[in-house]
Amino acid sequence: MKGTEMTDKKVACLGLGGMGGGIAGRLTDLGWKPVLWNRSIEKAQTIAEGSGGVAITPAEAVTGVDVAMLSLADEPSVESVLFGENGVVSALRKGAMVVDMSTVSPEYSRQVTGRLNELGFRRVEANLVGNPMQARAGAARVLAGGATEDIDEVRELLTVIGRQLVELGAIGVAATLKLALNALLGSQVVALAEVVNYGVEAGLDRDLLLRTIAESAFSSPVMSHRANLMREEKYVPAGFRSVLMEKDLRLTVADAAIQGVQLPVIATAARRYERMVAAGKGELDAAAILDQQFADAGDETKSQVSAS
Repeated sequence: MKGTEMTDKKVACLGLGGMGGGIAGRLTDLGWKPVLWNRSIEKAQTIAEGSGGVAITPAEAVTGVDVAMLSLADEPSVESVLFGENGVVSALRKGAMVVDMSTVSPEYSRQVTGRLNELGFRRVEANLVGNPMQARAGAARVLAGGATEDIDEVRELLTVIGRQLVELGAIGVAATLKLALNALLGSQVVALAEVVNYGVEAGLDRDLLLRTIAESAFSSPVMSHRANLMREEKYVPAGFRSVLMEKDLRLTVADAAIQGVQLPVIATAARRYERMVAAGKGELDAAAILDQQFADAGDETKSQVSAS
């Protein structure tokens, strides 16, 4: 199959959540034998068969590799894994590449790239658009940012992990596009929850309403998927955890403010997910915002019951 052949590049995968685990599994299937690292070693061990082994620390994972691939939850996690004790920079060979799939702010992306460059490393943004199943199948889209020569060096790897490679130029642009896409998704899901809450209170059947929306021209593949999750109340395992949705919406609002742009709709969506996370429901899929909407009817002054 074109684009799936293995090269002699040695790869480490750090962060094996939904997307990171999917990418590591795909590379293992194709014979790349990535070295695996995750904060929870048990998660790494569940997908270790056929890999290059499970490392105890990030430093151990990247020792002797050419490419360190990161898929981490947030900026503090990236900071710790790269620069913390037993971090990547303490063991990665000079001149090696960091391919970062983590969703972070454009400013942080530029900052961390500069710091890595000063230490003798290179970095490419490789933000993924898709869900964990698509990542596992190599069907996600890859939004790449960085120097052309750096992208060229890992081009085969990037085309293996995704069905489409979108090259966006300078570092920070891919981060911006990824946040824009996630912010659009988050605000739509909140609006969907509000409409369903309104319709049910006005006498419509919940299942009928969700099915009608999912099958209508007003929907989209991703919205149909979230509507069906709402119908089934299937929020675990999460395809997009609510805690990550809150983070991405918050980062979008903050970066837009730097550009002199106010985002009132997205800011409201961010508050809705912030409330959900505060209630202990951050590990549920973003579609679970429907339960939050039914619980408080959109009135953020109402008290709420935390998840047990």
